[in-house]
Parts: sequence; structure tokens; C-alpha cells
Amino acid sequence: MPPIHRHRRLHGILGAAASLATVAALVAALPASAHGTSSGHGHPGRYQDVQLLSFNDLHGNLEPPAGSSGRVTEQEEDGTTKSIDAGGVEYLATHLRQAREGNRYSITAAAGDMVGASPLISGLFHDEPTIDALNKLDLDVTSVGNHEFDEGAEELARLQNGGCHPTDGCYDARKKFRGADFPYLAANVTDEKTGKPILAPYWVWKKNGIKIGFIGVTLEGTPDIVSAEGVKGLKFGDEVETINKYAKVLQRQGVQSIVALVHEGGAPASGAYNYDCDSPGAGDGISGPIVDIAKHVTPAVDALVTGHTHQAYVCTIDDPAGRPRMVTSASSFGRLYTDTTLTYDRRTGDIARTAVTSANHVVTRDVAKAPDMTDLITKWKTLAAPISSRPIGYIAGEIGNGGTESPMGDLIADAQLACAKSLDPEADLALMNPGGIRASLTYASSGGEGDGVVTYGEAYTVQPFSNTVNLVDLTGAQVITALQQQVSGANETAPKILQVSNGLTYTLDLTKSGAARVVVDSVRLGGTAIDPAATYRVAMNSFLAGGGDGFAELGKGANVLVGGDDLAAFEGYLTANSSASAPYPVPAAHRITIVQ
Repeated sequence: MPPIHRHRRLHGILGAAASLATVAALVAALPASAHGTSSGHGHPGRYQDVQLLSFNDLHGNLEPPAGSSGRVTEQEEDGTTKSIDAGGVEYLATHLRQAREGNRYSITAAAGDMVGASPLISGLFHDEPTIDALNKLDLDVTSVGNHEFDEGAEELARLQNGGCHPTDGCYDARKKFRGADFPYLAANVTDEKTGKPILAPYWVWKKNGIKIGFIGVTLEGTPDIVSAEGVKGLKFGDEVETINKYAKVLQRQGVQSIVALVHEGGAPASGAYNYDCDSPGAGDGISGPIVDIAKHVTPAVDALVTGHTHQAYVCTIDDPAGRPRMVTSASSFGRLYTDTTLTYDRRTGDIARTAVTSANHVVTRDVAKAPDMTDLITKWKTLAAPISSRPIGYIAGEIGNGGTESPMGDLIADAQLACAKSLDPEADLALMNPGGIRASLTYASSGGEGDGVVTYGEAYTVQPFSNTVNLVDLTGAQVITALQQQVSGANETAPKILQVSNGLTYTLDLTKSGAARVVVDSVRLGGTAIDPAATYRVAMNSFLAGGGDGFAELGKGANVLVGGDDLAAFEGYLTANSSASAPYPVPAAHRITIVQ
């Protein structure tokens, strides 16, 4: 097995497992003595409950996320739902520490995207603050996610191993950044030249004779959703094939209990975190890539901790042998954590899957803040304050990023078109990928700046990727093809609806399938039908201009002009078009007509 990172802590893992609130439980029961921790002679009993705490897609959200990004939906017994404020590492730390109390056998694991697309307090410092926070959270192990590659493999290696940033240097004059105390697992990410994983493919947790192996993978499609520079020289393998390969490796080493940390996910039928996705049958209430993965991963794997889709679910999905297996995800941004009981059979060295239980829990903000996390946030906020607190504009109300077409999407597309016109007056339209819009702009003051005031830090949280605004020539036919690629090909099962600038309108008919969902005759610019043979000057960020997110047609643009930073374009537009007396109005988001 590859060596564990040199900072791997040696502290003991806490206390004897208590039973958990169960949302999903595997059928059948163990013998009455199953949960005993020792025999009458003081020797360990056959069965030992091991607590697995997990979360995913933190994305550097150290402070409580604002607006809808900081809330979760709870389904009530009477069928109604309510919204609960959630998230923030000060609260996450308290919840995890309380959950571990009384559990001598406890592991904390994550399923990727711990960093990347982070708010300014972390992103400004290349996510060192988040790694420091995860160390304090006593995270034991995580898989990589696609966003761990936003700054490339060398930067990911620095986050693992420590050292000062090669360009920006050290942020703490007293000590060098030490890196992650926990191993990042990247089993299916290999160096193209050597064929070897760039980081450890697996890790084994051991305590008092108990051994549980963890295999970490990210989605095979990572190169399609990360900038080409970030994945240069890397190969991303099939998730199932990789997990099955390393499960055999672990078994040859005598490790029979195995958990897969998979940065790929699904979509439950309900947005409520406590929705029972096993109703009416096992896994019936969930769809998406993780379902196919779970059905094909070897039965040697006892549970899958997943992520990427930012959804909440606790489901059982049958493995290839027809046995139900737990598959979980804890939403995103630190709003939930999953508490799973794995019952370890000392006789076989395997998990007694008939006893596995699991539930998602809300990271509520009604508990005491963890003082060490408060100190960490204060330290980094102080360093970031001169940049983050600067006002850049005013809004008349919350500008949200939810829905097929969002008010925030309209605002960003308009900002990019304005930037493009300043570079080339012939610019016609702008397109923005929805995944690049990371948050809403909230109206309420978040730090003393005043209601309706937008700070640079808030804008950074919305657009943290440091893309450029590019201009390309596309034919009308190519524009239509790009719109069709939103709902076909790689995006057919999980559509990615481009946000469009003012003047571009069309109808999206969701009653149809594939490319037919885009009503071609409805695509208009300034009220005039798009001419397939005409050439249009189209603005978009550099990620889309490289064909990212499955928009291959946008990568074929001609006469490329590379502009400035997309966040600077957003800032310039908002500053020029808003004031305290005339705040920017909330966009109506009615450029795309939805038929469903």
C-alpha cells in the first residue's frame, strides 16, 4: 500500500458505538449478542459497531453559506416541508464532536470537493484555510473531487504535502503551511506517462484488530468539467473498474471490510434531506450516474459514500449479487453530515451488512460554535478583509441562482456581454454555464456593509474560478447546436442550461427528449430568428470557450479574442449600473420559455 502522508495523526479514535436514528436500514437482524463489545471474560465480542461520519462537497465554505445555499429542506410527518438554516464549520465541528461522544470506534470520511469554487476567505489563499479546518475537524480520509484539480495536480499535491504556494508564498510568517493531516485518495487518477495513481488509491483504518479499507475515486468525466490546464498530463479511469481493482488488492492484504468514497452522485426524487429514497422499493427514489455505479461495484465493497451532485440521500441499492448496500450523500457546503453504523464481524473481518444503518443530520446553527474554528475564521477573515469588504454595487433584492434560468444567470450573462462590447462593439450575445454560478447575492447585510450592498467578497463567492471573458465567432447553426447540447449527449440525463444575455430568447420543451427539447424555430436574437448561415460574435468564459461542460460546439469558435477576468467584468458592470439610490433590479429571468 502507498505510504500514508507523513502528517498522519496518531491520536486514538473515540468511543463504543451507540445506535443511530435510522432513515434506511438493511433488512434482517443480527443475533441478540451482535452489538456486544466484549465477552464475559473481557475479550472483544464477535461484533463491533463502527461509526462512520461522512460529508462531501464542502467547497471551502468555512462561514455559514448565505441565502438558499445555507438552508436545507426537511420533510415533516404531515407531508409539509420546512426550511432550516444550516452549515458553517464552527457548527459542523460541534456537531461532529458531539456525534463522536461515546463512540470509541469512529471514522470521519469525505467524498471530494473539499476545496475549489470556494468563497474568498478560503479561495483567496488557495484553500489553505479549508485544509487547516479539515485538520481540526479530525477528518480521517477523503477522495478527490473534480474541483481538487481546479489549480492542477501540483497544487493538489501541495495541499496534501504542505509547503508555501509557488507564486504567492507563505501567508503565515511564523510557520509554513503543513498540508493535510488526512490522505487524499485518487485511485482512478493516473499519470499519463507512468500509469500510476498521482496520490494514494486506498487507505486502511485500523483499531484493536479491526481493519476497514477506503478506496477513493472521482468521476471519470472530470476532464469535461475542469479546465484543460488543471488535468493536463492526467488520465481519469472508470469508477467501477478502479474500485473493483483495488477491492481485490485490499482483500489480498486481508482487508474484507471496504468503503468506497465516490465523487459522483445521483438525484433523489425529493429535495428534502430526510426523504426516504427506498420508498416504494430499494433505491427507487434516486436516479443518476451513482445508481449504475452502485449496481456494478463488486459486492466486496460494503458501502458507498458519494457526492458531486450536492444532493442529500440515504438509499440502499442492490449490489451485483442482489444484496442491498448503503449509498449516501450529505448535500453540500457542510449543511449535513451522515452518521452510518458499520457492524464489523471479527470472525470474518467483514461488515455484517444486514445491520448497517444510516441517517443524514442537519448541521444546525443552534449549537455552540467551536472556539478553535472561530479563531481560524477570524484569522483568515482579518487577512482577507481589505479585499473582501470593498463595496462594488447595490441590489434591490436577493438575486438567486436557482431554477432553470436564474436571475443571477441573467445578471452574469449581461455583465459578460457588456464586457465583450467594450472589447468589440460587434459582440451579439453571451452564454454562461450554470455550474460557474456558485451562490446567490443576498440582500441582507452579511458583515456590516448594509442591506443591498454587494461586496467584492460576495461577488467572489458567486464567481470564484478566475476565468477570462472570451469572444468567438459562431454561426447561427453552431449557436443552435450549442443550445441543443444543453439537453443532449453528455448532458441529456442531467441538463446544463446555459444562462443567456438580454435579447436572446427561445423555448425549451421538456416534454420532448434530447436535442428536440430546444424548439429551433423559437431561437431569436432581438426578436429576429437566428440565421443558421450568419456569423455571430459570442461572449463566454474561457471554460466554455474550451468546450467545457459538454459544450463541444462552443470550443469550435473562430477569431478568438481573450478578454479580462470574468469577476472583474461582473464587478465593473454592477458598479456602472447600480448606486445606493438606484440599486440594480432583480432580473425577471424570462428569457427562456419552459414547457413541461
